[in-house]
Amino acid sequence: MSPHVDGRRPARRTAAAGVPLALIAALIAAGPAMGAPSGEARVVRTATLGDIPLGAFSNRLLPGTVADDRGVNLGGIGSDIYPAGRKGEFWTVTDRGPNGQIKVTGTKRRTFPVPGFDPAIVKIRVSGDTVKVLDAIPVTTSSGKPVTGLPDQQGRDEAPYDYNALTALSYNPNGLDTEGIVRASDGTFWLVDEYGPSLVHVSARGKVLTRYAPKGLNLTGTSYPVVEALPSVLLHRKINRGFEGLAQLPGGDLVLAVQSPLSLPDTGAGEASRTTRLLRFSPKKKTVTAEYAYRFDPVNVVDPSEDDTSELKISSVVAVGGDRLLVEERTDKAARIQLVRLDRPSNILGSTWDDDTTSPSLEQLDDPAASGVPVLAKKLVVDLGTVAGVPGKIEGVARVDHDTIALINDNDFGMTDGAGAFDADGRLVDSGVETTVTYVRLPHRL
Repeated sequence: MSPHVDGRRPARRTAAAGVPLALIAALIAAGPAMGAPSGEARVVRTATLGDIPLGAFSNRLLPGTVADDRGVNLGGIGSDIYPAGRKGEFWTVTDRGPNGQIKVTGTKRRTFPVPGFDPAIVKIRVSGDTVKVLDAIPVTTSSGKPVTGLPDQQGRDEAPYDYNALTALSYNPNGLDTEGIVRASDGTFWLVDEYGPSLVHVSARGKVLTRYAPKGLNLTGTSYPVVEALPSVLLHRKINRGFEGLAQLPGGDLVLAVQSPLSLPDTGAGEASRTTRLLRFSPKKKTVTAEYAYRFDPVNVVDPSEDDTSELKISSVVAVGGDRLLVEERTDKAARIQLVRLDRPSNILGSTWDDDTTSPSLEQLDDPAASGVPVLAKKLVVDLGTVAGVPGKIEGVARVDHDTIALINDNDFGMTDGAGAFDADGRLVDSGVETTVTYVRLPHRL
């Protein structure tokens, strides 16, 4: 895809005319940007993605896939961010595309206003205060057809509807709700998906090579290979809360994060739980080699404005050397980044906690450690909720250098939930939330 498709908003300029030179000098000498005291995390750069019509973006990649983008611009690339090698360049990935919820006769329906949208890997460059699109790769089947972002299985995934929630759409077993991304040394990509949940290996040009799913998923009708190589307990993932974080350890192993606690044995247990799971997958052995219990902080610690435990999520995991990992705990409004070490004694793979008949389940334990579960120890790196200039709904984190991280938010393609998301002509009423990449300088080296 040509880099010339990236849109630009006019740069914001601050008038300096009439400001005394002595005052300017005093401001420069006053200290770090954002008014942060020395020794505290602070934002050092913010860049914004301009307006790119979603139809033009999609049809350039796969001609004829989007007949009507309903006024939606490219967004959602904030599902994850991964360094692309050159300074300021990153690989990002969209999620399943514009989607929302509308209540019809008291029941929420999942809407897909641009059902032809195909998830894409997007290469970007942060240049000044602008995010530029350098390249884009559609995620496709083995034959080059779009996988789409539509749900896979009736009865397991939400039923898909058109923009106004009145017209039912078809399920698509090829559909992927892509989230985390890493790039392997051979140029291929690994993605995680929320539907299965699944781990997806794609070629350098985006063709799905293999989709690794939980044992017992029984996903049929796909146009690419599906291998049931993940623990069957993952079949209890909460709807829309499958895998979201993905990291690549120095030796090549992958770490997959389940976004929220499993609904085990039921939805109520999952909603109340603060214990989720991380998996370690070996691309060489093509199997899961370890599983870890991860314990969230209380929701009002992560986000003082929130009291609903079910709002806790892991959206990003980042390898920082050896078996050390950054883990982002968040709500939609706040986030904290923790440091953990994946040690062998904490491995619970194949234990009683992988048996969905175990009672109480791992998710039901008020204090897993007191019950003998080796919960991962963690150390707070930064509370992003206290850093001025950090947007909401941060879903991607990348390491820039020894003391700087890049954050990217998911702007949901400018969509909101409810019937007011589109006007009477079926055109988007944009939320005004932009896709931004934010650099945060940490007070300590990673």
